[in-house]
Amino acid sequence: MNAGPAVAGAAVVLAVAVRVLRRRRAAGRAADRPSPAAGGGAAGWTGPWSRRGRRGPRRAGGTVGLVAAREVRERTRSRVFVIGTAVVLLVVAAAIVVPVLNRGHRGMDRVGIVGSLSAPVEASIVALGPGAGTTVTVVREPTAAAAASAVRSGDLTLAVVDGTRILVRKPFAVGDTSGAALLTAEVARVVALQQGLEQAGLSPAAAARLAHPVPLPVQALEPSAAKSTARTVGLYGVILTFVLLSQYGTWVLMGVVEEKANRVVEVLLATMRPGQLLSGKVLGIGLVGFGQAALLVGFALVLAEGVGSPLLQGAAVASVAVALVWVVLAYFLYCWVFAAAGSLAQRQEHVQSLAFPLQLPILVGYLVGLTAIASGDASTFVRVLAYLPPTAPFCMPVLVALGVASWWEVVLAALLTVAATAGVARVATRVYTRAILRTGQRVRLRSVLGAAAR
Repeated sequence: MNAGPAVAGAAVVLAVAVRVLRRRRAAGRAADRPSPAAGGGAAGWTGPWSRRGRRGPRRAGGTVGLVAAREVRERTRSRVFVIGTAVVLLVVAAAIVVPVLNRGHRGMDRVGIVGSLSAPVEASIVALGPGAGTTVTVVREPTAAAAASAVRSGDLTLAVVDGTRILVRKPFAVGDTSGAALLTAEVARVVALQQGLEQAGLSPAAAARLAHPVPLPVQALEPSAAKSTARTVGLYGVILTFVLLSQYGTWVLMGVVEEKANRVVEVLLATMRPGQLLSGKVLGIGLVGFGQAALLVGFALVLAEGVGSPLLQGAAVASVAVALVWVVLAYFLYCWVFAAAGSLAQRQEHVQSLAFPLQLPILVGYLVGLTAIASGDASTFVRVLAYLPPTAPFCMPVLVALGVASWWEVVLAALLTVAATAGVARVATRVYTRAILRTGQRVRLRSVLGAAAR
């Protein structure tokens, strides 16, 4: 999949989502003015949403904007948020830098030569270095004793004496896969083969050609399913979506439960509509989540470019763009559900029982996405889940990383998710409106939906 169409499709989806949000905010501005019965706020409470703060909402984007700004301030000032972000940044840095360091770290092995070896044999010994993950340097030694002394001291990894034997410091165990063991075995094989061919009467050049024939070209019948860098980015994208969705969905759930339990919501609803309060909370926490995701991705891009990592190059750019879009879509799909569920609870003890069923589709999409990206095979089951809104945020980015999804498929799945989000937001707002002020006992979803139906 090309990066250009993917980014263009992502821009279209975001434009549609912004338009829907603006319409919801425009519909809510009609109720920004507090009613005369409110008396400037419940119980004499005055603040940015009261009659005195009437100009504030208009300047800051309405009541929804003020609620969102309040959520942003509370979340970003939390010590847990700051420490958690720092830890995640360190993990991202390690994931990018460590492979580069391992790739750039090359050992140095010195091979001693006693007696005469032809130039092709020495060239063959030097050429064994990259295959053993090291760099081989050939050193001339005057005598076998001098070579043995250098091997014992560690100055030489091994020594070839007169082309008939090899000296090492200690014997290697059977099945030893260390660099020194592999290099020694390859040197013994190459020298024996080259020497045998030369003793058979072939010239050193002809013996070298026979000992190191030109490999046959390999022709693939089908194109590669995906590049390793794109698959790696897809893997990180699935993990990032799962972590952020779980974290910020839980924030929405707990925030609603806390406001209902300590009766703060009663004060706030005296000066605004329930839909405005809910929209502001969802928008504010979503901005914090998207800001954190953008920070992580931006940090990864800059660091990868600085250290020369291939992690975010080429086809992986499309995977990054698609992953970011689906993080946003996933949040705005699930956050309404978490908020509605929080309005049904009465105490903090209910959070766990409410969160578990809501996280089941998230877990299904996460596990299926991880399995598909690890195997490199997009099964029919994964393709179907990529179009279902609850699991599309995990499965569609996987299809993009595997190179089996076209740009129009991504846009189609995103539009389906946006449409589902609009419907879920409508139902969740009704549930929140009817349940948020019900105190004294746990509210049943069936009773709230029944009230909504009537």
